[in-house]
Formats: sequence, C-alpha cells, structure tokens
Amino acid sequence: MSVRRALARWPLRLRLGALGLSALALAAVAGPWLTADPNAIVDARAAALLPPGATRVVLLRRDGTTIACEAARRSGSEWIVTRAGREEMLPAAEVVSAHARRFWLGTDTVGRDVLARLLAGARVSLGVGALALAVALVLGIGVGLLAGWTGGVADALLMRFVDALLAVPMLFLLLFLAAVFRPSLGVLVLILGLSSWMGVARLVRGQVLSLKEREFVLAARALGASGWRIAFRHLLPNALTPIAQDGALRLGDLILVEAALSYLGLGAQPPTASWGTMVAEGQEVLATTWWLTMLPTALVALTVIAAALAADGVQELGRGDV
Repeated sequence: MSVRRALARWPLRLRLGALGLSALALAAVAGPWLTADPNAIVDARAAALLPPGATRVVLLRRDGTTIACEAARRSGSEWIVTRAGREEMLPAAEVVSAHARRFWLGTDTVGRDVLARLLAGARVSLGVGALALAVALVLGIGVGLLAGWTGGVADALLMRFVDALLAVPMLFLLLFLAAVFRPSLGVLVLILGLSSWMGVARLVRGQVLSLKEREFVLAARALGASGWRIAFRHLLPNALTPIAQDGALRLGDLILVEAALSYLGLGAQPPTASWGTMVAEGQEVLATTWWLTMLPTALVALTVIAAALAADGVQELGRGDV
C-alpha cells in the first residue's frame, strides 16, 4: 500500500490533527532560516511595541547595533533619520547598511521581532512537550508491561506505587518541584515526564491483562517463546493504538503545563522565548498591544486542539470507523 493510499484511509480528524502538529513542528524547525535572531533588540526606543505589519528602516552601525526609524535618507556625509517622530543626524561613516524591514507580527516591549520569538517559542514548547512525552512513555510502558505480564506481588507493589503518586495533586507537585530545582529546560523536561507516566502505566497494564490470555499469546507460549519476547513482539504492538491515542492527548497537556509553568517563571527563563513567557511579558501592556499576549495564547490553543483531533482520529482508526 502506498503512502498516499494509507493516508487516505486516515479519519478526517487524524489528518487535520497530524497536519496541524506537522505544520507547527515544520515552522519551528525552519524558524532560524525564516526569521532573524529572536533575542535581537532592533531598537528599544524606536522599534518597541510596533503593531503587526509595521515597516521600519533599519540601519546597521559599525559597532553591531541597529537603529530603527520611520524614514532615513543620506545627505552628504550624514544620514538624516526620523526616530519616534524626531529627526536626528548620524555620521555616514558609522552606518554599514540600511534596509527596510517589515515586522509581520509586530514587536515586543524592547523591540524584538514577535514572529521570530513565536517560532523560537515553538521550538521550546514543542521540544519540551515531545521530550517529556518520551520520558513518560518509556517509564509508563516499561512499568505497565512489567506489572501486567508478571502479575502477582510485583503487579500489586507497582500499582500501589502508581496509585500513591496519582493521589498527589499534580499541580502542587509540579509547582513544588519547579520551585525547588533551578529552572531550566532540562529540569522542566524531567519534571513533566516524571510526573505524567503513571497514567500510561495503568493504561498499558490494562491492555496487557486483556491481551495475555488471547490465543496468539498462548500459541507463542506453547512454541517456547520467552516472556519478554512475547511482551515486546506480541503484546506491545497490539496495544499501540490506545497508547498512541493517550500519547497525543498527553502531548497537548504537557505543552499546556509547560506554558503555565513558564508563565509563572518556573519554566523557560528570559531571554529564552517560550509561549508561556511571551504571555507573561505581554500581559502588562495587554490593553494596548493585544498581539503580545493573544498570539502565543492562540498557538498554545491550536496545538492542544490539533493534539486532541489526532487522538480522536487514532481512536476512530483503531475502531475501524473509516
């Protein structure tokens, strides 16, 4: 079966969700080639809080700094520039180049390009969410397989441990861990991954318990297959559909939690761009510059919706309702 025919069999929700997540991931990866440095301050005085679509003439000086102005023209040995409504003179020897630049999504409070920061924030938010999901899946699948396949005392002990962790309010645990450890992206990935694997473990255990008495498992036992071979070659592949559905939903949740922790100052630290930190930075000027808060909020919402659509599509595909 060709790739095109296989994709055509996917439910509409799965295609929409996968398309949305793929588009966000592609934009995040291509961000460095599409936009300027997200941390570069173009001009804190004349390029701060520009609305979406604003255009400025940017002059690059020999010391590496930039100046943004509404208009600029060279007159002899000087540049005459208009900055914040006032004309100023600059020695032509100090200016290396001048070019018009459009800020498609405006600038923030210190004159940084919002589009560049949104794409950089996508790399952080999607990367943290994906890596935390990988940690949760590895731990959850391992514990769930071990508990469901071995049974007995090991199953009881592992599940009571999982139940004890699930009884702890996750929000308070996340806030506590994020406050105790020095905030960094690596710590954030571990905190999110280590606090979200328990649901995966319970799901995998339930699937293993329902599968291990099936005829194909009994046949593999009769042929002398080892326990771990049966678990990884027969049980786990048949449990992939519910795992994939849970993983898609969990990805949206993890990205939402990452944004919330970064908003509270317990995740990505400035000047690193993250959707959560961008929302926090823009809330003080929300009344006049809506784009600083609404754009990253919209991207978080779109990501969560795309992940939910993908999860619903995986469930529909697993039922064969196509």
